[in-house]
Amino acid sequence: MIALVTETLVALISLLILHSLGFHEAFFRGLSLAGAAILIWISISLWKVRTLDSGQKVSFGLWKVVLMILSNGVLWTYWITICIPKAILLGEQLHLGQYLFMGLVQLGWLISTLVVAFLFSRFRRILSRPRVIPFLFKLFAFAFFYFAMDMIIESLSYFMNQ
Repeated sequence: MIALVTETLVALISLLILHSLGFHEAFFRGLSLAGAAILIWISISLWKVRTLDSGQKVSFGLWKVVLMILSNGVLWTYWITICIPKAILLGEQLHLGQYLFMGLVQLGWLISTLVVAFLFSRFRRILSRPRVIPFLFKLFAFAFFYFAMDMIIESLSYFMNQ
Protein backbone atom coordinates (compact mmCIF):
# COMPACT_ATOMS: atom_id res chain seq x y z
CA MET A 1 0.00 0.00 0.00
CA ILE A 2 2.90 2.32 0.80
CA ALA A 3 4.33 1.72 -2.68
CA LEU A 4 0.97 2.49 -4.31
CA VAL A 5 0.55 5.78 -2.44
CA THR A 6 4.13 6.87 -3.12
CA GLU A 7 3.94 5.96 -6.79
CA THR A 8 0.62 7.80 -7.09
CA LEU A 9 2.28 10.92 -5.70
CA VAL A 10 5.11 10.57 -8.23
CA ALA A 11 2.54 10.21 -11.01
CA LEU A 12 0.46 13.19 -9.90
CA ILE A 13 3.48 15.45 -9.46
CA SER A 14 4.76 14.47 -12.91
CA LEU A 15 1.34 14.98 -14.48
CA LEU A 16 0.73 18.36 -12.86
CA ILE A 17 4.15 19.72 -13.81
CA LEU A 18 4.11 18.50 -17.41
CA HIS A 19 0.48 19.44 -17.96
CA SER A 20 1.01 22.94 -16.59
CA LEU A 21 3.89 23.56 -19.02
CA GLY A 22 1.41 23.42 -21.91
CA PHE A 23 3.55 21.51 -24.37
CA HIS A 24 2.17 20.73 -27.82
CA GLU A 25 1.02 17.17 -28.61
CA ALA A 26 4.16 16.62 -30.72
CA PHE A 27 6.27 16.93 -27.54
CA PHE A 28 4.36 14.11 -25.88
CA ARG A 29 4.47 12.00 -29.03
CA GLY A 30 8.26 12.41 -28.97
CA LEU A 31 8.34 11.44 -25.31
CA SER A 32 6.30 8.37 -26.22
CA LEU A 33 9.05 7.33 -28.62
CA ALA A 34 11.55 7.63 -25.76
CA GLY A 35 9.16 5.63 -23.58
CA ALA A 36 8.90 2.95 -26.26
CA ALA A 37 12.69 2.67 -26.30
CA ILE A 38 12.62 2.20 -22.53
CA LEU A 39 9.96 -0.50 -22.84
CA ILE A 40 12.08 -2.31 -25.42
CA TRP A 41 15.09 -2.09 -23.08
CA ILE A 42 12.98 -3.51 -20.23
CA SER A 43 11.65 -6.30 -22.46
CA ILE A 44 15.20 -7.27 -23.44
CA SER A 45 16.16 -7.36 -19.74
CA LEU A 46 13.12 -9.50 -18.93
CA TRP A 47 13.92 -11.85 -21.80
CA LYS A 48 17.30 -12.62 -20.21
CA VAL A 49 15.92 -13.64 -16.78
CA ARG A 50 16.69 -17.26 -16.01
CA THR A 51 16.14 -17.54 -12.23
CA LEU A 52 14.81 -15.57 -9.26
CA ASP A 53 16.97 -17.17 -6.58
CA SER A 54 19.43 -14.64 -5.20
CA GLY A 55 19.84 -16.37 -1.82
CA GLN A 56 19.62 -13.09 0.10
CA LYS A 57 16.90 -11.92 2.46
CA VAL A 58 16.01 -8.22 2.49
CA SER A 59 13.71 -6.40 4.90
CA PHE A 60 11.78 -3.29 3.94
CA GLY A 61 10.44 -0.70 6.36
CA LEU A 62 8.15 2.26 5.62
CA TRP A 63 10.85 4.84 4.93
CA LYS A 64 13.05 2.39 3.07
CA VAL A 65 10.18 1.66 0.67
CA VAL A 66 9.33 5.37 0.23
CA LEU A 67 12.96 6.37 -0.38
CA MET A 68 13.50 3.44 -2.72
CA ILE A 69 10.48 4.46 -4.82
CA LEU A 70 11.25 8.20 -4.84
CA SER A 71 14.86 7.57 -5.87
CA ASN A 72 13.89 5.11 -8.61
CA GLY A 73 14.85 6.86 -11.83
CA VAL A 74 13.15 4.17 -13.90
CA LEU A 75 9.85 4.93 -12.15
CA TRP A 76 10.12 8.68 -12.89
CA THR A 77 11.18 7.92 -16.45
CA TYR A 78 8.28 5.47 -16.85
CA TRP A 79 5.74 8.05 -15.72
CA ILE A 80 7.25 10.97 -17.62
CA THR A 81 7.88 9.18 -20.92
CA ILE A 82 5.15 6.55 -21.05
CA CYS A 83 2.13 7.30 -18.87
CA ILE A 84 2.05 11.11 -18.70
CA PRO A 85 2.05 11.59 -22.51
CA LYS A 86 -0.82 9.11 -22.85
CA ALA A 87 -2.67 10.74 -19.96
CA ILE A 88 -2.34 14.24 -21.41
CA LEU A 89 -3.42 13.05 -24.85
CA LEU A 90 -6.54 11.52 -23.28
CA GLY A 91 -7.06 14.78 -21.38
CA GLU A 92 -7.24 16.57 -24.73
CA GLN A 93 -10.02 14.23 -25.83
CA LEU A 94 -11.97 13.95 -22.56
CA HIS A 95 -12.57 16.51 -19.83
CA LEU A 96 -10.24 15.48 -16.96
CA GLY A 97 -9.22 12.47 -19.06
CA GLN A 98 -5.65 12.70 -17.80
CA TYR A 99 -6.83 12.05 -14.24
CA LEU A 100 -9.11 9.25 -15.39
CA PHE A 101 -6.12 7.67 -17.13
CA MET A 102 -3.95 8.04 -14.03
CA GLY A 103 -6.63 6.54 -11.81
CA LEU A 104 -7.14 3.60 -14.16
CA VAL A 105 -3.39 2.95 -14.39
CA GLN A 106 -3.07 2.96 -10.60
CA LEU A 107 -6.14 0.74 -10.23
CA GLY A 108 -4.70 -1.63 -12.82
CA TRP A 109 -1.38 -1.61 -10.96
CA LEU A 110 -3.13 -2.50 -7.71
CA ILE A 111 -5.32 -5.22 -9.20
CA SER A 112 -2.51 -6.80 -11.20
CA THR A 113 -0.21 -6.79 -8.16
CA LEU A 114 -2.88 -8.48 -6.05
CA VAL A 115 -3.66 -11.04 -8.76
CA VAL A 116 0.00 -11.88 -9.32
CA ALA A 117 0.62 -12.17 -5.57
CA PHE A 118 -2.39 -14.46 -5.25
CA LEU A 119 -1.35 -16.61 -8.21
CA PHE A 120 2.20 -16.94 -6.96
CA SER A 121 0.98 -17.85 -3.48
CA ARG A 122 -1.37 -20.53 -4.83
CA PHE A 123 0.90 -21.90 -7.55
CA ARG A 124 4.34 -21.18 -6.14
CA ARG A 125 5.54 -24.75 -6.58
CA ILE A 126 4.68 -24.75 -10.30
CA LEU A 127 5.71 -21.16 -11.02
CA SER A 128 9.09 -21.47 -9.32
CA ARG A 129 10.22 -24.37 -11.47
CA PRO A 130 13.43 -23.60 -13.37
CA ARG A 131 11.75 -24.01 -16.78
CA VAL A 132 8.66 -21.95 -15.93
CA ILE A 133 10.41 -18.79 -14.69
CA PRO A 134 12.16 -17.98 -17.99
CA PHE A 135 8.90 -18.68 -19.84
CA LEU A 136 6.97 -16.24 -17.61
CA PHE A 137 9.55 -13.53 -18.04
CA LYS A 138 9.56 -14.04 -21.80
CA LEU A 139 5.78 -13.63 -21.71
CA PHE A 140 6.20 -10.33 -19.82
CA ALA A 141 8.90 -9.31 -22.30
CA PHE A 142 6.49 -9.87 -25.20
CA ALA A 143 3.84 -7.74 -23.46
CA PHE A 144 6.27 -4.85 -22.94
CA PHE A 145 7.49 -5.16 -26.52
CA TYR A 146 3.90 -5.10 -27.81
CA PHE A 147 3.16 -1.88 -25.91
CA ALA A 148 6.39 -0.36 -27.20
CA MET A 149 5.49 -1.18 -30.81
CA ASP A 150 2.01 0.26 -30.30
CA MET A 151 3.49 3.51 -28.98
CA ILE A 152 5.96 3.70 -31.87
CA ILE A 153 3.25 3.14 -34.48
CA GLU A 154 0.93 5.73 -32.89
CA SER A 155 3.68 8.33 -32.62
CA LEU A 156 5.06 7.77 -36.11
CA SER A 157 1.61 7.91 -37.68
CA TYR A 158 0.99 11.18 -35.82
CA PHE A 159 4.21 12.71 -37.18
CA MET A 160 3.56 11.41 -40.71
CA ASN A 161 0.11 13.02 -40.75
CA GLN A 162 1.38 16.44 -39.67
